[in-house]
Parts: sequence; C-alpha cells; structure tokens
Amino acid sequence: MTGPLRMSLDVACSPEHAFRVWTAGIGTWWPPGHTLTGSPARIVLQAGVGGRIFEQARDGTEHDWGEVTAWEPPGRLAYRWHLGRDRAGATEVEIRFIPAGARATRIEIEHRGWEQAGAAAGYWRDRNQHGWQALLPRFAAAAAGAAHPADRPGQARGGHRQITGGRQ
Repeated sequence: MTGPLRMSLDVACSPEHAFRVWTAGIGTWWPPGHTLTGSPARIVLQAGVGGRIFEQARDGTEHDWGEVTAWEPPGRLAYRWHLGRDRAGATEVEIRFIPAGARATRIEIEHRGWEQAGAAAGYWRDRNQHGWQALLPRFAAAAAGAAHPADRPGQARGGHRQITGGRQ
C-alpha cells in the first residue's frame, strides 16, 4: 500500500483570503508547466460541491482535472484529482485552512487514494510529491500578495513548508 502525502505550510493571510486564492485565484499561482497544454488560456476551480477543476486551452478546448467533493469556506476544500490521468483513477485531495494567529493561516493538505493507480501507484505518488513541492511556494507567494521568487528574482519565500508521507 502507498501512503498518503501530507503537507503543511503557513501563509501570511487570513483563512478567508487563503481559501479564495486557492479556489477563485488558482489561475494566478498555478504554473503553466503543470498543465496539459503548457500554456492554458485559463485555469478554473468552480465553487461548490460538484464544481469542475479544469484548464481551458487557447483554442477553447477544456481539459478536466478534477471535481470538488467538499466546499466549506473558509475552512475546508476537497476534490477528486486526475490531472493527466483517467478520471476512473482519480485520487483525493483534502485541504484545511486553519487560523494561526492574527493574519496567518496554516494550510494542511492530504493527498490520498494512490491505490486507484494500481501498479503505477508509487510512480504517480512520487510525481505528485514533486508537483506539490513546486506548487506550494507559488501559492504562498500569491496568498501573501507577492510574485513567486521564480517570477521576480530577489523575492524571498515566506512561511514554513513541510511535506511528509512515506510509503506504507
């Protein structure tokens, strides 16, 4: 069995703002290299249970990435995730936005369900672990209202980040 990935990071904003940036603002921080087209016209996470997560190519074609399964602003979001894979093999992502003092939020993420990938579970888990390592600093920068350091040289990354989850 391949265990879940568990990640956490602290961001310098309220849970309401962090939730809004993660959802309505996903297109501001999601890197184009982590998409199917490499240069989408837009990335969308639709509000509410049943909402789609997708990218729209410049020619208007839409590529589904997932579906929202829990929508509890500003504290919790969950979705089935299948970017680059068949929908039948979707994994589950659950994100909690926890107040951590004045104008700070602890983001806790669990990405599970790797058994859906069968014999390729370890491969997909490892690939997603690398993906999360690239995504989270970009999200933290967007939540803090700053460009990611890769986009603006000299900008420092803020916040604590931890990714755990060994194979079980």
